[in-house]
Amino acid sequence: MTADPARRAAQLRAELAEHNYRYHVLDDPSIPDADYDALLRELIALETEFPELQTEDSPTMRVGAAGSRGLPEVIHDIPMLSLSNAFDDVSAEDDAGRYAEIVDFVRRIETTLGIEAPEFSVEPKLDGLAISLRYEDGAFVRGATRGDGTKGEDVTANLRTLKTVPLRLRGEGWPAQLEVRGEVYMPRADFLAYNERARENGEKTLANPRNGAAGSLRQKNPQETARRPLAFYAYAVHLPAAPEQNLGERHSAALRQLREWGFPISPEVATARGFDGLIAYYKRIGELRDSLPYDIDGVVYKLDDYAGQRRMGFVSRAPRWAIAHKYPAQEQATELLAIEIQIGRTGAATPVARLKPVQVAGVTVSNVTLHNADQIARLDMRIGDSVIVRRAGDVIPEIVKVIPERRPQGAEPWQFPQECPVCHSALVRVQKVKKQTKAGIEYEEGVAWVCSGGLFCPAQRKEALFHFAARRAMDIEGLGGEIIDDMVELPFLRRDGEARPLQSPAELYSLQLDDLTELRRLSQERAGNVPETVKKGKVATRWAENLLEAIDRSRSTTLERFLFALGIRDVGESTAKLLARWFGGLDALIAATEAELCQIPDVGVVVARRITTFFAEAHNRQVVADLRAAGIRWTESEPQRTSQGVLAGKTVVLTGTLESMGRDEAKDRLEALGAKVSGSVSKKTDFVVAGPGAGSKLEKATELGIEVWDEAQLVAFLAEQ
Repeated sequence: MTADPARRAAQLRAELAEHNYRYHVLDDPSIPDADYDALLRELIALETEFPELQTEDSPTMRVGAAGSRGLPEVIHDIPMLSLSNAFDDVSAEDDAGRYAEIVDFVRRIETTLGIEAPEFSVEPKLDGLAISLRYEDGAFVRGATRGDGTKGEDVTANLRTLKTVPLRLRGEGWPAQLEVRGEVYMPRADFLAYNERARENGEKTLANPRNGAAGSLRQKNPQETARRPLAFYAYAVHLPAAPEQNLGERHSAALRQLREWGFPISPEVATARGFDGLIAYYKRIGELRDSLPYDIDGVVYKLDDYAGQRRMGFVSRAPRWAIAHKYPAQEQATELLAIEIQIGRTGAATPVARLKPVQVAGVTVSNVTLHNADQIARLDMRIGDSVIVRRAGDVIPEIVKVIPERRPQGAEPWQFPQECPVCHSALVRVQKVKKQTKAGIEYEEGVAWVCSGGLFCPAQRKEALFHFAARRAMDIEGLGGEIIDDMVELPFLRRDGEARPLQSPAELYSLQLDDLTELRRLSQERAGNVPETVKKGKVATRWAENLLEAIDRSRSTTLERFLFALGIRDVGESTAKLLARWFGGLDALIAATEAELCQIPDVGVVVARRITTFFAEAHNRQVVADLRAAGIRWTESEPQRTSQGVLAGKTVVLTGTLESMGRDEAKDRLEALGAKVSGSVSKKTDFVVAGPGAGSKLEKATELGIEVWDEAQLVAFLAEQ
C-alpha cells in the first residue's frame, strides 16, 4: 500500500506525461516499453482503488501526446483509442494461472453476450506507428498519425511515398467514405541494411525499427520519407460506422475485403475460438516471433462479430472487446559495468559491453557485442551509464540507447585502448580508401581496429597457424584445422618440466614423434572415445611420421611463400611476390620505411603501413628470427626494381576450369612473364583467359570489350616463351 496515494498518483501522471511526450513527439523514448507499462499499470491500480484520484488529463484517460512538429493538425472523426494490455504471470503453474487476464477477458465477453467460446480475429501486434487512412470515392485523400487519440498530425504527403499504401482502391463496392487504420513499420532486414549504409557513410543510425518508422513518417520533407524503407499493414475499419454494410458482419471478413481492395494485411492474421484458441495462437506466434520479417511486441485479440463488439462497448481508454497480449519485453534498462576488447581469430579488436545482468525477452543478457568505437562515440556510452538493451530479430542483443538523465557524475568518455589485452601488441586502426584520383589515392581512418601481434598473439594463433601451413604458404601437408585446434588447446608439449600447448609456428620445427603421440592421446581422451590401443600405448604413428616429414620439407621454401605465410594483413600472394622481387631479401624488407614501400607499384600507404607496423612489433620480429633459426631457408636474389618479361605491365584474369594445367600453375607462369594476375575484371584488364564454366567474369569482359583467350591460346602462347 502506498503511504500517500494522491502524491504517488500525481508523480506517476507527471512521469508518464513526460514519457508520452518523448515517445510520441520526439520519437526518443528514455525508458523501455516494459518500464512504461509498469508505471501505467501502477497508476491504473491506484485510480481503480481510489476513483477520486482520477483526473481528466490522466494518462489512463488518454492514448498518447499531442504532436508539436509543425505538421498540420487532424481531428479524428472517431477517436484512435489504444488497447488494454495483458501480461503473463510466469510464476503460475498452469495456463489458467499464467494467462489469468486472458481468462477474465474471455469470461467477461461470454457472460455479457451469453455465449461460449466466442470467435476472435487474431493478429500480431506490430511495433510501429499507428495511422489512419481516409478514402473518398476510392481515392486516398488524407493520412494522419494517432497523436493523442483525438488529434493527430497530417502526414498525407509522406504516406503517399509508401508503396504499400494504395492511392486508389481496387475493385468495386467500397463506400463513398472509408477510413482504414493500420501500422506503418520498418521491416527488420531493411532496417539493418539502412543502418549498415548509414554506418559506412558516417551518418546517424536508427535506434530501432519502431523509432525508425515513427521518425521517418513524420519528416517535413516527403522526399526524406521516401528514402526510408517503410511498409504498411491494415488492421481495422472505422468508417463507415456500420462496416457490415460494405465489408461483412465480421472483422475477419472486413480484412479479407480490404485485401481485395488493395490493402496489405499481415499473413499471420487468423481466427481463433475461445480461451484455448487464443493461447494456442499466442504460443504459435511466440515461436515465430524471432523469424518474422517485422518486430512485434505481442498479439491482438478482437471479438470477430461486429454486433458483439457494439454490445461490449468501451471503457474510458480502450474497447472491452479487444485486448493486446504482450510478450516478454524485448527492451530493458540496465547498467553498463565495463567495455572490454575481444580479439578475434583474424586479429579484429571488437569492443564488448559488460552489463549488469538483465532479463530481455526471457533471456538473461550480461554481454553485448558493440559494432565498433564509432558506435560507442555516437551513443556517447560511458562506464556506469544506464543503457537500453534490445533483443529482437536474430535474437542477438544490442545496446540501442543511453539514458543520459541517469548518468553518474564524473563519468568520462570511453577511449579505445592502445594495446591488445591478450598479447600487449599495439592496436591499430584500419584505413580505407576515401577516393582515388589521377593525383593519387586519398585515405581515411576506418571504423575497425586490429591487433598487430600476428603470429605471436594467442587469440590469433589458430588462424595464424592454419594460414602458415596452407598450400600456397609453407605447404605443410596434413596440418589441418582439427590438428591445429588440438595443438593450440592441449598441453601436449613437455618442455622445461611442464606440459603446455604450442605457442609459436617455430615450435612446429622442433616437434618429435613422442609429442605427436601425446597429442593424439589427449585428443582422443578429450573426445571420450579412447580406443584400447591407445590405453595400452600402442598408438599408430604413421600419421605422425608423415606430418613430421611434411614439416621438414617445408623448411626449404621461397621468400614470397614465407612472406605470405607470415599473415601480414593485406599482403596476399601477389603482394608477397612483388615484395620478394623488389627487395630480394628479408632483411632489406624489414628495414624498409613506409615511404620506401609506397614507391613500389601497387603498394599504397595502407599496405605499406601494415608491413611497417607488423615488423615494428618486437614479438613479430622474434617469431621471424625463431623460424629462421629453426632452419627455414630460401634463396635470396638481387633486387628487381623494374618489371621484366613479355607481359610486364599487363593485367590478366583467369576464369573457369583450365583442363591441361591448374589455375595455380597458369598463374605462376603468367606472373613469371611479368603479368599481374587479378581476381576481378575491370577496365584495366588487358585480357581474360576463360575455360569451361566461366561465368560473370567472362560476361563482364565481353561487356567491356576486353580480349578473351581460350585455354588453347594460352597454352600456345606459353609454349612460345
